[in-house]
Amino acid sequence: MATDIIITKGESKDIVLLNEKAEELHYIQEPDSTLRLHILHLSDPLRTKSGDDKITVEQNGKGCTTEISALYCLTGADEASLTTSVRHNVGGGTSKQNIKFVLADEAKGAFRGRLYIQPDAQQTSAEQNNRNLLLSDRAVMRTQPELEIYADDVKASHGASTGQLDESSLFYMQQRCISKEQGRRLLIRAFMQDITDGIKDEKIKQASIDAIDGIVEKLY
Repeated sequence: MATDIIITKGESKDIVLLNEKAEELHYIQEPDSTLRLHILHLSDPLRTKSGDDKITVEQNGKGCTTEISALYCLTGADEASLTTSVRHNVGGGTSKQNIKFVLADEAKGAFRGRLYIQPDAQQTSAEQNNRNLLLSDRAVMRTQPELEIYADDVKASHGASTGQLDESSLFYMQQRCISKEQGRRLLIRAFMQDITDGIKDEKIKQASIDAIDGIVEKLY
């Protein structure tokens, strides 16, 4: 059953879920409210083998801001999926989604991003991006963007990409006496960095960075 969380008029709420389940969370935003949600699933052994996270956000007032950032770093045979649903029910709001998966070994990831802009939600700006990094040819990623736009005066965009580490960048670093393993770590950290940059609580931010560093060191 979904858990309703109301962001009241004018309220700004920053939420970080570090290795916590995000099952059936339902955020309801009132006018001029701001929601910044960070989800970090970093192959925590305390989680179940398969994590299925579902986030729904409804903008029910003008001037709302929604930002969803997510990072899933999976190793071994770990599996995880994230479904987001952002509904612009009223105009004048903005939403941004930045979703990243890093998959090693035989890990499997899935992202389904739903974006709804209702007929009365004019002057809405919505953006959805999903970037995925595969560190093994056995890793599998599935991505499925879904956009339903029923208003005319809006700005809406989405993008998705899946790839491997840039070999030319690795070669460049090796020419400057950086080992291939160290170069890989640097590229992986750089790929993940912007997800943690937006965390305002410095203690939680540092804990997230430390968790990422621990995983990267184990990869190479």
